[in-house]
Amino acid sequence: MPKIFITNKSGHPQPFEVHGWNHNLNITVPPHHTSTLSAPDKSSGAIIALHDGHEGEQAEITFNGFGGNDFIDISNIVGAGGNITIQQEHDNSTRKGDPLFMQHLRTAWKKASQQTKAELRGSVFTDTHGDVTRIGPIKDHPKLESFVRSFADGKTYIGVGAWGGSPGNPHDNAQSGAAHGTKNAVITYSDDDATPSPPAHLAHRPAAPQVKLVENVSAAAPHKPADHSGPGIDLHNKSHKQCTYFFYDNYWNGNGTAGANFDHPLKSAKLAPGASTFVPLPASFKGRVQRGTLIPATWAEFQLDASNDHAAHGDISLEQGCDGACTIASTDGTNPRHVGGFEKDIVTHAPAGAKYKRQDGVVVLASTVGNWIAGPNEVAAEWEMKEVGQRKAYIKGGTGTDDVRSGNRRLEVTFF
Repeated sequence: MPKIFITNKSGHPQPFEVHGWNHNLNITVPPHHTSTLSAPDKSSGAIIALHDGHEGEQAEITFNGFGGNDFIDISNIVGAGGNITIQQEHDNSTRKGDPLFMQHLRTAWKKASQQTKAELRGSVFTDTHGDVTRIGPIKDHPKLESFVRSFADGKTYIGVGAWGGSPGNPHDNAQSGAAHGTKNAVITYSDDDATPSPPAHLAHRPAAPQVKLVENVSAAAPHKPADHSGPGIDLHNKSHKQCTYFFYDNYWNGNGTAGANFDHPLKSAKLAPGASTFVPLPASFKGRVQRGTLIPATWAEFQLDASNDHAAHGDISLEQGCDGACTIASTDGTNPRHVGGFEKDIVTHAPAGAKYKRQDGVVVLASTVGNWIAGPNEVAAEWEMKEVGQRKAYIKGGTGTDDVRSGNRRLEVTFF
């Protein structure tokens, strides 16, 4: 069953009319919060933003329609008072709507002639400063439709489209193009930019590349036995040599814009070949674990208590290099178990142009996004795409990598 994620990026509670789901009951999404609705397969409906009780911008969705594809669009035919976008989850190419609709509307209004403003009296509503707060239904006012097309044509449904024997406007009709298969729908509302932010479960993902060089990093104290009932990592060394694994908490965290930490590991754990241990960590941890302190290296990125569902989420990243295989997995009994990453040795037989000899003498695969050592290594990126693929690990950022979720705030990380 697909889901609808409705994110309110504004600083105030935002009410929405719901048609087709949630028993047709309205919802109010708190500020900086995401609400989730379940949607039966092949269902259709609309999510309409309300402004002082008036209907405004709306997201229209049909799940698993013609050809097995979703059909999504943004419409302003009943009004507008905020910015809204919609897209399929993890597929930015399906995004519909103008994320700055109201800003463009206000700019156009300020430039409009007095005659135009007079003609639109009763359809365009302003505050005491003369700034537009909302517009009424476009479908009832041809002159309002012409005005909105002057800045939003081709970005949203403005007229009624092909309906009742009318061919409609071709730019409106184009909004009804099929998406890619059937997936969860992501709706983003904002008074400012309604471009979706990466979801909360990706808050641990760092912004790349970083350009800070730190030498002679001193290791944190080895892990000591502790209470194994709290959040943390079940760590396994399946390599053939003793390794010390370092846990780096990010310097700061956002939704996909975290600041990677290169010089202050929170703690470390030394494991003999074939050994395992549990590493307790604060629930607030958002960062990574890697072999040693040097890069290029394989990163197991994770957070333990995401703001939206209070679960652990993680992934494997090869963006800052690869010094061996690694997997990350759920530990909450989910069936089937969520597992990300890979177990295959992709370093030994990699092309020479993809390799880099670190200062400790270990040959690894170079960074695909670049850092202070060198720029992006396209040979490494192509090799990793071929041998691993973006679904199993982040290779050059972007989307499409599986998110591993564990509801008990614990993940299992295995280095090979």
